Amino acid sequence: MKTIPLALLCAAALPAAVLAQGPSTPDRVAALRDAALTDDIAYDITEGLTTEVGQRLAGTDAEARARAWGVAKLKSLGFRNVHIETYDMPVWVRGEERGEILSPFPQNLSLTALGNSGATPASGLEAEVVAFPSIAALKAAPPAAVRGRIVYLTHAMMPTQDGSSYGASGIVRRQGPTVASQMGAAAIVIRSIGTDHHRAPHTGVQMFADGAAPIPAAALSIPDAEQLDRILKRGRPVRMRLLLTPRQIGTRQSGNVVGEVPGRDPKAGVIVVGGHLDSWDLGTGTIDDATGLAITTAAAKRVMDAGRPLRTIRVVWFGAEEVGAFGGIAYAKAHPNEKHALMAESDSGADRVWKFDTKVAPAAIPVMDRIATALAPLGIARGNNSASGGSDITPLAATGIPIVSLRQDVTRYFDIHHTPDDTLDKVDPAQLRQNVAAWTTLLAVVANDPTELGPVEKGGGE
Repeated sequence: MKTIPLALLCAAALPAAVLAQGPSTPDRVAALRDAALTDDIAYDITEGLTTEVGQRLAGTDAEARARAWGVAKLKSLGFRNVHIETYDMPVWVRGEERGEILSPFPQNLSLTALGNSGATPASGLEAEVVAFPSIAALKAAPPAAVRGRIVYLTHAMMPTQDGSSYGASGIVRRQGPTVASQMGAAAIVIRSIGTDHHRAPHTGVQMFADGAAPIPAAALSIPDAEQLDRILKRGRPVRMRLLLTPRQIGTRQSGNVVGEVPGRDPKAGVIVVGGHLDSWDLGTGTIDDATGLAITTAAAKRVMDAGRPLRTIRVVWFGAEEVGAFGGIAYAKAHPNEKHALMAESDSGADRVWKFDTKVAPAAIPVMDRIATALAPLGIARGNNSASGGSDITPLAATGIPIVSLRQDVTRYFDIHHTPDDTLDKVDPAQLRQNVAAWTTLLAVVANDPTELGPVEKGGGE
């Protein structure tokens, strides 16, 4: 027989009206936190979105279907003022993609085009491969060594719990194609920015800088990159063939889906939580970022069901994050003068939260300490007061709005993100519930405490 913790029984027995009385006391917050450990809302949202819509490339019909799905879901959960805030954006779509080594050891390659990649000729492109370990090494090379060749960047990303290696590794993807183009390369391939050893390449956005002509740009799966490394070590010229047929289809519409839990005091400000609705088109966008939407929405729902909070909680499902954070930029433009008490985003998968970072005014530190105390039973450590926000909230948060960051363990996140493996089976329901409990704890406190949390120093973010 399974033993049910006393805290869960107490939480289930507490009437919503009791939980809603005045500022959230520690025992009321703990009751909400522990009840959230049985949450099914987040998994239901994740399963529904990834099953009924699937991949959601920004600006496409699939993302539009996802917005309609999101509106229906938020309304069914009882959120108010549910609507879509639209904006226009340029749209790139994937085409056919194949690669092979022609010599000295002919074999096929598993690869995928990077966002905004140029296309090869319809018949494909053949050239000799020249390898570099870093962007710096590529920049230092004689132009003659690069011109007309396929550049290969070999930089490997290391797994870390906090994801700190992604920034430095991601430069290879974000800047490599521009540098290779400016040096006259025919194309570029990179070792995937990931930490797995599956034959599943990682896509991701890159944008050619002004004056850099778009060239074919692709990521090799990590096993294929390591195979290419071994072939190159034989010391013989390596010739590769690429066929990539992506295209730019012009300006299309995207949008942010918004729903609210109206607060009792309009002057108390709005708390924004959420994640991004769009995804890359290789998997079903489950951990990146259906789970982020689901976690924050489920937490807001649980606080809403406990009674009307002091502050308004606004859940935003941001569009077009993957291809340039267009949704976050559009949100900032649409809400420039509104009082935002706090902003927070979940966009690092669905594994457990292990750390709580903040960026609030000194006077608000005691409130953050209360939250940290309430989070401790979930195994979450108190971090620093130098948090950086996710890409969707950064454009507006950079103006001085306080932020918090519930840091997830991303040790395995970069095995999966931006790959065909980003699917529902990768979600651990118990860890997903721990996330919901952490976000419920956060919202139960900040939505019911009148303390001004900011302003904070302007700038920063990821």
